[in-house]
Amino acid sequence: MLKGVAENAGEFYQHYPRAATIVTVNSNGRKNAMAVAWHCPVSFKPALYGIAIAPKRYTYQMISESRQFAINFMPYEKAEKIAEVGGSSGSFTDKFTEFNLSEDHPTKLDVPILRDAYAAYECKVIDDRLFGDHAWIIGEVVAVHMARDVFKENGILDLNLVRPALYLGGETYCSGDRESIQVYDREKYGKH
Repeated sequence: MLKGVAENAGEFYQHYPRAATIVTVNSNGRKNAMAVAWHCPVSFKPALYGIAIAPKRYTYQMISESRQFAINFMPYEKAEKIAEVGGSSGSFTDKFTEFNLSEDHPTKLDVPILRDAYAAYECKVIDDRLFGDHAWIIGEVVAVHMARDVFKENGILDLNLVRPALYLGGETYCSGDRESIQVYDREKYGKH
C-alpha cells in the first residue's frame, strides 16, 4: 500500500470510522443533544467512559454545570437524525422538539435516554480536562440501557438485527458490513 506523508494533520479523518453517537444532557431543566464521534471506554472496573467535546459547545457548558451526561448508541437508520442533531446548536434550538427525539426514563441520573438508541450509558462526570481544542470528559457509567434482543448472549451486538451508525468524517455516514464478521480467538491467535 503506497503511503504519503502530510506535515499538517488537518482534519485527520484516518482514524474513522467510529460509532456515531448522540450525547444528551439535562441542566437546570433544559435538555440538549449533540452528535459525538470522539468517545471510547476507559476502564472496566470502575466502568468509565470518555467523550471529547470542544469547550465552546453549548453541550459542554451544560455538562460542566450538571456534572452528568448520557451517551446514546444509534442505529444506522437514524443517521439523518444524528446529522440533524449535530448540525444545530442547542443554545438556539430545542432539539428534542425540533427533531422529535423520543425519550426513555433514566434510572440513576437526570439525563435523557433516547428511545431510538440500541444502547445508552448514564454517566456521572468524574474528570474534565482540556487537551488542545477539546475537553476530555470522563464519566463513571452508573447505568446501562440496552435493547436486550439485539445483543448476543456474549454481549456482542448482533449485526443481523442492528446496523450501528458509523461516522467516516466529513459529514459522511455508513454502516457495518455484517458479511465481514470474523472471530479470531485469543487462545488460538495469541500464542506465539
